[in-house]
Amino acid sequence: MLEGVFAQLSIVIVVAAAIALVMRLLKQPLIVGYIVTGIIVGPGLLHYIKDGNAFDAFSQIGIALLLFIIGLELNMTVIRKLGRPVLLTAVTLLATIGTIGFLVATAFQFRPTEALLIGLSLFFSSTIIIAKFLSDKKEIGRLNGQIAIGVILLDDIVATFALLLVAAGGAGHALSVVDILLLILKGTATIAVLAFLSYKVLPRIVKFVAKSQELLFLFALAWGFGVATLVSDIGFSVEIGALFAGVALARLPYAVQISARLKPLRDFFVILFFISLGENLQLDNLATAIIPAVALSLVVLVLKPLTVMVSLGLFGYTRRTSFKTGINLSQISEFSIILVVLAANSGIVDSSVAAVMTLVALITITVSAYFMQYDNAIYRKLERRLVLFERTGAADKHHAVKRYPLVLVGYNNGGHQYLHTFRSLKKRFVVVDYDPEVIDELERANINYLYGDATDPELLAELDIESVRLIVNTIGDHEVNVMLAKYVRRRNDHAVIVCYSSNYAEAAELYKLGVSYVMLPHFIGSERLSKFISTHGISRESFENYREKHMLRIGQIAVKAHR
Repeated sequence: MLEGVFAQLSIVIVVAAAIALVMRLLKQPLIVGYIVTGIIVGPGLLHYIKDGNAFDAFSQIGIALLLFIIGLELNMTVIRKLGRPVLLTAVTLLATIGTIGFLVATAFQFRPTEALLIGLSLFFSSTIIIAKFLSDKKEIGRLNGQIAIGVILLDDIVATFALLLVAAGGAGHALSVVDILLLILKGTATIAVLAFLSYKVLPRIVKFVAKSQELLFLFALAWGFGVATLVSDIGFSVEIGALFAGVALARLPYAVQISARLKPLRDFFVILFFISLGENLQLDNLATAIIPAVALSLVVLVLKPLTVMVSLGLFGYTRRTSFKTGINLSQISEFSIILVVLAANSGIVDSSVAAVMTLVALITITVSAYFMQYDNAIYRKLERRLVLFERTGAADKHHAVKRYPLVLVGYNNGGHQYLHTFRSLKKRFVVVDYDPEVIDELERANINYLYGDATDPELLAELDIESVRLIVNTIGDHEVNVMLAKYVRRRNDHAVIVCYSSNYAEAAELYKLGVSYVMLPHFIGSERLSKFISTHGISRESFENYREKHMLRIGQIAVKAHR
């Protein structure tokens, strides 16, 4: 017998670890494994989870931590600039997907009220799924990530009002205009108070508590959970409250440190959220729900991304940004399930609607997890066909660059030092970056730049790699390093390639791919390397001595580690 929450949690974690190991060996998204774990340990199969309330509380903690950390990484200046495309994209999605969902549901003989609720449920995208993938892929600060976060923030606001309307309808009374206006007034007042605290009060408090790492950690938890709870009591969701709490701290210099300390705690509780999601999926009456669920899932998986791509394409964004944003939004939300289950319990819709939407959630969340994990590979297969969704002179790309012998990829990690060196060499150079704030800084400084992803072959083609003499990549992502090294070496055998890596095994692999020098912690850094370039020039031969010594040192370290 499984008695107590600890015993139940232990069994669930063991099952989750086993399934996650299988998913990792099969190179499948771990999120899918967590949801499968929930289905296995849930009431539909083994029924290991007896204390559902405790696991629901764990899930709520995971949601709050994830959205709090997302808020810490958000750039409100960029979000304000993206306000118009985000708003119009959300409105377009609501009108288009809501209408098509309504028509498809009507075709399957659902009543008008049920069809309307189904169409609305298809509009919502999963905050937790999108935030988790964007965070794991380090794309929160990228343009597609910022737009997706903006859209799901509006989703959550619409979902809040939808839940209030359904709850009021189930109680037998309509939500009055006064109630709606009061909720809007509370939301506005909350934002104003948080903005005041962010600029006038929090900097002093956080500066004081930051003297102790333990106190900073405790204060961050207290602030995040406290604001999330207060916003939830006002009538909005915990997600919105936690996100706002993070945004209020995002402008402080301690935001990165807070985020780093909270991430391990976040990962544990987020895993429990996905397990709980799978455990709570209603598997009754699925046989009759399969056909309508598949039809509605196609609306979400196909038409939703297409609608986003059309909307952003009209605003002048590139097909890559539009595609990745559409892929991010290609699932329904946990709100969708809550909304339909609440309506079913209130007698507004039949229980069969809950069964259909449960299956739609399972299908779209699972498939979109694959879409988001492999979005770059999918894009490379489809990029030529996606030209229809890109206007000439797309807004999120800079003018076509000329030939530049010096290229810097990534500006924030020692970029200033390299630009100083590049200027001393008196050669033309260009900076490649995907951070809108960095692009603004470069534009103000009148520095040549190319806005985009360093793994985008279309962008790399614009660089005219054959004429490049030195390319420095300060991005520590190994996948980016490998892709860039392969791309450059296939087209230019004489260019000097400098990369940044965090461990010796990855550095050794990069050297095998033909990288001229790999910067590692505790070895030569950007400042000394810049001096070396200034003194010895940028020919590949000048790096050979450095390279050979470094490879020998890495080999010695590898031998010691093996022993």
